Amino acid sequence: MIDERYLRNEEKVIYGLRSLYGRYGYLPFNMSKFEEYELYVKNKEFLVSDSVITFNDTNGKLLALKPDVTLSIIKNCQDEKGVKQKLYYNENVYRISGSTRQFKELMQTGLECIGDIDLYDTFEVVSLACASLSEISNNYVLEISHLGILSSLLDNTCTNEEFQGAVMECIKQKNSHEIKGLCEKYEISDDKAQRLCNFVSIYGKADDVLEKLYAYDVDQGFTNAVNELKSIMDLLKSTEYKNNIRIDFSIVNDMNYYNGIVFNGFIEGICETVLFGGRYDKMLKKMNKSSCGIGFALYLDLLEVLYKDFTEFDVDTLVLYDEKVEINDLDACVKEYMENGKRVSAQKSIPSKLRYKEIVDLRGEAK
Repeated sequence: MIDERYLRNEEKVIYGLRSLYGRYGYLPFNMSKFEEYELYVKNKEFLVSDSVITFNDTNGKLLALKPDVTLSIIKNCQDEKGVKQKLYYNENVYRISGSTRQFKELMQTGLECIGDIDLYDTFEVVSLACASLSEISNNYVLEISHLGILSSLLDNTCTNEEFQGAVMECIKQKNSHEIKGLCEKYEISDDKAQRLCNFVSIYGKADDVLEKLYAYDVDQGFTNAVNELKSIMDLLKSTEYKNNIRIDFSIVNDMNYYNGIVFNGFIEGICETVLFGGRYDKMLKKMNKSSCGIGFALYLDLLEVLYKDFTEFDVDTLVLYDEKVEINDLDACVKEYMENGKRVSAQKSIPSKLRYKEIVDLRGEAK
């Protein structure tokens, strides 16, 4: 039986998530620590950072320590009509840490559902994203968006790519003032400009947001996307996570790769996003796959801020001994305290930085 006192906090989270994903039929996916560098060059927009550690193989081929797991899963998945591949992983990735801005070996865990994706699969993955956050803390928020809504709104406003790119950056920042200036620059009509500015401020619980969205008169694509988002939110109402979910259209992933539902997860006490996920059919198509896909990744390195070690003591009992103490007596003493659930350190002198609750001093005791 595992004594959880000797597990790091991130290890406890990993064990909990493995159990969670396994119960839903997700299978473990294991892979090499490196891939051909070309895979990441072709898909750098999909990565959190385009900084990659590279090295030459013995045959001269350029390899990279993997900065991402999803690309490796997509590369190895098989298209099979009517079937879904449900996979989860706990893998080290190598990328620049958000806290140190230096390369770091980071533990990433998550899951992917690839194949004939339907509404249930989307609901299941979003629910598991919530469940994953709740394994870490009760104080979390999952924010959901739908890129189909944003895409239709932008296309109906102005098809200029530079305009759309600039507006998307403004939407990420919830900057309606800058959007007004862009609309003037590109001679967008006042009603469309105001509609776009109002869209930036839409945020909150599902019922309030959906009511505002249905008041928009955009096009059928917009309505279809809103209907899909509503279907997901209606299903989530029946879960224990309903009070931790918000709709937020500032979640803007690269629309060359992502489509449909996208979501980010946040935990109180951590200033960065800890969970990223969404639908990435376009990514699969770019890699010559006919399947659809949805999944998420949880970045465990960010939990270091949350899981600072506040344990008061390193050990419970410090046993001091010298050459006069018989080894059998010392062993018996150590085991006696251990059998009572104590963490014991046997030392000849007191270590300068060891934190302990009590001392048992056997020094000078003859048999």
